[in-house]
Amino acid sequence: MVQSEQTLDTTDAVRNTQSYESGVVSRRGETVMVAGEGCWMIDSEGQRYLDMTSSQGVAMLGYNHPALTTALQEQAGRLHACPNFFHNDTRAAFLQALIAVTPPHMTRAFLANSGAEAIDGAIKFARLATGRTEIVAARNSFHGRTVGALSITWNPKYRRKFQPLLPDVEFVHFNDSDRLDAAVSDRTAAVVLEVIQAEGGVHVGDADFLAAAQRFCRERGALLVIDEVQTGFGRTGRWFGFEHYNLEPDIIALAKGLGGGFPMGAVVYTSEVQESLFSGAHGSTFGGNPLACAAGVAALGVYRDGLIEHAERAGCRLRDALESAIGRRRVVREIRGRGLIIGIDLRTKAVPFLKTLMEEHRVLALPAGSTVLRLLPPLIIGDDEIAIAVEAIASTLPSSA
Repeated sequence: MVQSEQTLDTTDAVRNTQSYESGVVSRRGETVMVAGEGCWMIDSEGQRYLDMTSSQGVAMLGYNHPALTTALQEQAGRLHACPNFFHNDTRAAFLQALIAVTPPHMTRAFLANSGAEAIDGAIKFARLATGRTEIVAARNSFHGRTVGALSITWNPKYRRKFQPLLPDVEFVHFNDSDRLDAAVSDRTAAVVLEVIQAEGGVHVGDADFLAAAQRFCRERGALLVIDEVQTGFGRTGRWFGFEHYNLEPDIIALAKGLGGGFPMGAVVYTSEVQESLFSGAHGSTFGGNPLACAAGVAALGVYRDGLIEHAERAGCRLRDALESAIGRRRVVREIRGRGLIIGIDLRTKAVPFLKTLMEEHRVLALPAGSTVLRLLPPLIIGDDEIAIAVEAIASTLPSSA
């Protein structure tokens, strides 16, 4: 066998693959991640990075978690694909586990591959169930980048180049009950809200506002759709973020932590919504495939085994440590969030600090808007990792009071 004189450097090939996520190329430079362990990612040079992003909120169990790895290996050796017109044992086990942790009034689920797909399904289901087309969403919302999800995502930088999008969408100020009252009418199919606006700046929903949203929907025949893509499965210290507010949504959109990091999404909804659906109303070739469902069963099992309670305690420790270390610094406007979704709102742009955190301290964090440094660590984070992250952030931000 003759070896080619020209060899392919796969690392260079990866580096030359462009990402169109805003700011990703400039902020991450030439780093190529090749492995992970626990809360740490490892690059092609063997350097370790403390991941306070969970790979954009999906790796809730961290990396190389034995339960997830074993489940995927076992399922891959048995059956990795199965069309939805056949029953499948792993899919059935996952659906049973999922419905067991959702509110009792929500008994139906559609399985997809991502959060944006789940949001698109929620929009379609709400339109069918109500016979209406109008959607009310919030300013600073982020629901995804498919055409449907983008239509109810507020930030113009995501929307502008793709207009016209879906019609009949009205945006109201988050936490403004009066504006919401004026917007919801007998033409409204759904009010779609995040209980914590993650991408939009880690803005926490006000209890009165969210209660009013549910009341307006009930009074006017609209459906309440809660986007739990980023807040679901323990991120806020509860199974779902809406549980902090005693809400009873008609539809919830799920993804990210649903499969512990394996691509997966779901729409969970009531039997009343199910009655409006017809055969072929929605579908997905890959949705509910056995590999994803095996990952979901494993992840849900780990969440049930005390991890959500751990996340609540760890989130309190992280918030307290940040408040003590940087809370009084002039550059910090506010530290906000719930559980292990935390935003550090700065009086200046966040991206330069994100770069310094990565390049000088090997700590990974995310932006949320232009001035917010967002932390979404794996739920398994321990005291040692919290201390490392807080020390790195304190060393990066200006120390003047």
